[in-house]
Amino acid sequence: MSNYVQRFLLEDLDIRGALVHLDSVWQQMLSGRNYPPPVSQLLGEISATTLLMGDNLKQTGRLTIQLNGSGPVSMLVIDCNESLHIRGMAKCAKNIDPQSVPDLLGHGQLLITLDMPSMRESYQSIVPLDGNSIAEIFQHYFKQSEQLPSRLFLITTNQTIFGLLLQKLPAADQQDPDGWARAEALAATVNDQTLWDLTAEEILARLFYEEAVRIFDPQSVHYGCYEDPAKIYAMLRSLGREEVDSILKEFGEVIISDDICNREYRLDALAIDAVFREAGPTIH
Repeated sequence: MSNYVQRFLLEDLDIRGALVHLDSVWQQMLSGRNYPPPVSQLLGEISATTLLMGDNLKQTGRLTIQLNGSGPVSMLVIDCNESLHIRGMAKCAKNIDPQSVPDLLGHGQLLITLDMPSMRESYQSIVPLDGNSIAEIFQHYFKQSEQLPSRLFLITTNQTIFGLLLQKLPAADQQDPDGWARAEALAATVNDQTLWDLTAEEILARLFYEEAVRIFDPQSVHYGCYEDPAKIYAMLRSLGREEVDSILKEFGEVIISDDICNREYRLDALAIDAVFREAGPTIH
């Protein structure tokens, strides 16, 4: 698989970790977006982090990560479900020069929302943007929420996303007092682009060549955008025929934008008439 999350454990060190690699899924997410390079990089790094967190979903649910800022990048949002179907988008100024992450985002918040049918209400965590990079922002979050020292290594190009997460488990210092520092140093060599075309097993063997690595089953990642006409019809019916007809009269058609999937639905008078009949129309 070229789009996957691969979990592993450094058994003798009591350090857990995960790799994420995307290529075709990432290219689908960027298709038609025309984001400035700094924005694509931020979106890619958050996509990797969302998948590393979403892989922990053990039952039906959806994890949404949203960064809201006051800078030229005003919003970044990614969500994925328990099957690792991912989608995402950014809102930003048209022309953005390369600059630091704090300058791109400005003052803002990180919102992490977990929705599960088994939960009576959604879980939401809101924390300030604290860090000079996406990796630092989420390392700070992990330290607060999971109370585990964590290191993230995130790499994004127009073709590929690559990410590595390490987390120090409670017994790590008893296992090997120098193990965490050694694992961090080895993980930092993941920036070597020659690793990216290797399998997860080969990457881990090269990174942690002196350690005992237990590798778990990989999880495949898919692009999570697909047409859902039924949802569009239901939304229009909830507005009511009178309201929808007024929009149709003013503009000649009803246009619905699905920003997160970069898709536009256009319905003419015949399509609208069919929406309010039992049979649904075909959306062009």
